Amino acid sequence: MKTNYAIRYAAHPEDARRYDTARLRRDFLIETLFVKDEVQMVYSMYDRMVVGGAMPVDEVLPLEAIDPLKAPFFTTRREIGIYNVGGPGIVRVGDEEFRLDFKEALYIGSGDREVTFASISPLSGEQGGGQPAKFYFNSCTAHTAYPCRKVTKQDAVVAHMGSLETSNERNINKMLVNQVLPTCQLQMGMTELATGSVWNTMPAHTHSRRMEAYFYFDLPDDQAVCHFMGEPQETRHIWMHGDQAVLSPEWSIHSAAATHNYTFIWGMGGENLDYGDQDFYDIKDLK
Repeated sequence: MKTNYAIRYAAHPEDARRYDTARLRRDFLIETLFVKDEVQMVYSMYDRMVVGGAMPVDEVLPLEAIDPLKAPFFTTRREIGIYNVGGPGIVRVGDEEFRLDFKEALYIGSGDREVTFASISPLSGEQGGGQPAKFYFNSCTAHTAYPCRKVTKQDAVVAHMGSLETSNERNINKMLVNQVLPTCQLQMGMTELATGSVWNTMPAHTHSRRMEAYFYFDLPDDQAVCHFMGEPQETRHIWMHGDQAVLSPEWSIHSAAATHNYTFIWGMGGENLDYGDQDFYDIKDLK
């Protein structure tokens, strides 16, 4: 078992205008989240959000307090939102145990206790061949310790938006949001695009009081997502594959079109829990 982490520093929008493809990918794209029996993390200076992934195969993986946290436990001063995007798994939080199936979520409030990840399906031995759990998580700093809670799509506030005519019919499943359960600043949800739809978050928007991370999955291996970012008048793009994430600064739009329909998990951290706190931009005004 191994924990790997990297630190990503914040960028000024005027500087980001001059980034080439390699620099955009280095600063904003998170290419590798799932490695056998490893925990991968990016500690972002955008609202101090941690974006990570854990794939337990033959081991139970602890969520370690990486050095930048300067804390005895990962959750000492942090809340976490977790989605399982693989086979069935177990998340243990202190004395509590939560089973997460595909596309189910878990909120973990702050407090001093161990957190571990495990897969349920047998992956080796005579009955091997199961599918490992893949836990994608976002974490933000927390000022209050709220209770842990499992959340499924049945618990979500669902917004059906778009249409096939505009290639953006989708269900926005608001799951770890303040309409469903209390959080300090973390808000997370999962948007599922209908067959034949490829656009998300269009018309585009920004929200100056919150950063955001997008994680794309449910995408065939031979297909790709073109993620759009940057200031509305200075847009840039990053080509992505399934099981990859991207950081979105508060000054940047966050939208995408793909070569196939897909699902993505959005996570926000900042000073405002109001989902509707957005500044929209007309499609014809984007540049």
